[in-house]
Amino acid sequence: MATRFLYLARHGDADPFGELTDTGREQARLLGRRLAPLPIDAVWHSPLPRAEASAHALAGHLPEGTPVRAAAELIDHVPYVPGPEETPPAWVPFFDGYDTDEAAAGHRVARSLTARFAAAADSAGAAELHEVLITHSYPIAWLVRDALEAPPARWLGLDSANTALTVLKYRTGLPPTLTMFNDMSHLPAELRWTGFPRTIRP
Repeated sequence: MATRFLYLARHGDADPFGELTDTGREQARLLGRRLAPLPIDAVWHSPLPRAEASAHALAGHLPEGTPVRAAAELIDHVPYVPGPEETPPAWVPFFDGYDTDEAAAGHRVARSLTARFAAAADSAGAAELHEVLITHSYPIAWLVRDALEAPPARWLGLDSANTALTVLKYRTGLPPTLTMFNDMSHLPAELRWTGFPRTIRP
């Protein structure tokens, strides 16, 4: 049975210009240390600078020669703009201004994301494939929603902290498995929950 493991993580903490902060770099390094014992075949990242820098920082803890490459499908995007009947009232202002063309473009990226990554490994290749995807909160939410076969609008409300780890497993002939979501156990308390509004956390 060919198995594909996706290790999904949002980029590290970034400043208003989209560059990693010192906190973000440390978060990415700690994520790399956590992933170091795994047989990672490749690290893919969004083309945006905060994701690329995070990918290279974590790759410093992986074996020399581990490929680190950009994947256009991992770009930050709104994967699905729900219709009025699907939109929770609190989200209505967020989608104000998304025209039909912009919504369709985002959904095309979302479909290309799942087509490229949300499938079991090629049975003609290795029995297992382990890939790290450094991306953004919305693409992670879309991949999780897709794995659970939830309605398209259910990507809303699935949030990921900076460098939190989500793991999906794809096996031939079986439904996808969500084995971990938004796990921050590799981060000390002071580096957790960045990328979220300030509030009480457990």
